Amino acid sequence: MNKALLLPLSLLIALPFAVHAQDSAADNATSGGWSGSGEFGFASAHGNSHTENLNAKLGLNQENERWKNAFSLTGLRSKADTTNDDGTTDFQTTANRYDGAASIGYKFNPRSYLVNAARYEHDDFGSNLWQATYSIGYGYIALKNARAELSFEIGPGYKRYRPADTYQTINGTSVKVHSPVNDEVIGRSLVNSKLRMTANTSLEDTLLVEAGSQNTYIQNDLGMSVTVTQKLALKLAYQVRYNSDVDNQTKHTDTLYTTNLVYNF
Repeated sequence: MNKALLLPLSLLIALPFAVHAQDSAADNATSGGWSGSGEFGFASAHGNSHTENLNAKLGLNQENERWKNAFSLTGLRSKADTTNDDGTTDFQTTANRYDGAASIGYKFNPRSYLVNAARYEHDDFGSNLWQATYSIGYGYIALKNARAELSFEIGPGYKRYRPADTYQTINGTSVKVHSPVNDEVIGRSLVNSKLRMTANTSLEDTLLVEAGSQNTYIQNDLGMSVTVTQKLALKLAYQVRYNSDVDNQTKHTDTLYTTNLVYNF
């Protein structure tokens, strides 16, 4: 089995056991604290141009006196008319990315906690075909009230990733060259902030940095949500993803704008 698949599979296998263990502990201490949201966005254009874009996200969070946990799954897929070298057009996939992340935090007190975090990402059109990380660290909740939240996480980790394939011209023919898998020790940091600006409008920003000697990955997610009903909201989001180690045929930075319908549960 591809070693890159071990991380997402282990997350799926470990999730029910983690929930069961926390529920058992909750019987003796505290329970609840679970919340979640699902996001969905779709756009389709037909006529002089033909494009289809789909993105979705599922997030689960738990925070109580003992635990601070988070799980997420996201996906992005786009298709569009592309022009071939001979002038013809084909309806082809132009973006295909999915990722899963999990963090389990055990609280020492209301502000400090020990966190284990894992993340896996696959991107057919990114600077890395896939990347998988695991880290352990210290978390601190600097601020939390009815209007604002601010928390930090930092610690060492380990990363494996495979850069995107490249193409070389051999005897006049373009040949795909598979990139080797790299691994390295990293330092991981996470900054998460939330601000309720009005009764129905909130702003959230999450900055993730995974820094290593070979490659540094940075991802920032900025989103503004406007509540429509108790369960539904509209969300505008802007994501920036950066890899320091890329080949000459790949850009360092990817950006994504989304307008999604959000269901909170």
